[in-house]
Amino acid sequence: MILVKTVFWKEYRLKIALLADIHGNRWALEAVLDHMAQNGVERWANLGDIFYGPLDPAGTFQILKDMNIPTVSGNQDRILLNPGELENNQTFQFSSTSLGTKGIDWLRALPDTMLFDDWLLLCHGTPVSDSEYLLEKVTASGCISRPEEEVRALVSDPKAAVVACGHSHQPRELQLKDGLIAINPGSVGLPAYEDDLPYPHKMEAGSCHARYAVLSRENGIYEVVFHKVKYDVDSAIQAALQNERPDWAGWLENGLAQ
Repeated sequence: MILVKTVFWKEYRLKIALLADIHGNRWALEAVLDHMAQNGVERWANLGDIFYGPLDPAGTFQILKDMNIPTVSGNQDRILLNPGELENNQTFQFSSTSLGTKGIDWLRALPDTMLFDDWLLLCHGTPVSDSEYLLEKVTASGCISRPEEEVRALVSDPKAAVVACGHSHQPRELQLKDGLIAINPGSVGLPAYEDDLPYPHKMEAGSCHARYAVLSRENGIYEVVFHKVKYDVDSAIQAALQNERPDWAGWLENGLAQ
């Protein structure tokens, strides 16, 4: 008689930190990486807009350049490569000069999107545009949540169980009726801003914290936890003021765009 032992396989609990919109805020990035380490998160993905801003692009690059992290490009990464009419902009010049040739080349090698581990789709804005919000929609009357059917239409990759995006700096999660999960972890380095396109609007997280999210998967079940992390925001504010961006200083101080 042959005895057969049945073994029930259990998937290892996978944890991935999602970071977006660092914007050269080295102090916020350092605090987030330390927070991740304390919470046992060893894998992470970077959703773009990494260096642009009046803070510390060079210091941010020094942290990231030797880390083999899945990373996609954002719209303001693209601006650093092709500035167009912003070539004489003071913040562009500061960011570009701070990064130098090695930093610009590092940015140039980044893809627009990435399918990570064959189930997690990484993008900055949407999978088809780095300058469009996935979970929000800007109208002449204000910013509203994007309808679910529009979100689904923008995510066409059949392998994607989860799509992670940045760009709006707003921490949000949406689970579609067909099971697709869309996540924006919020911004590591810039909690608020104003924009004129496609209509004037504000994005506000409402506090000065650095933000990120941790995505967990176990036995086909997904869980998202959003984190707010304290950091040396005063140093970031001083850098913004030193580089003549009082608007950034205000956004950093309280997460409001006033």
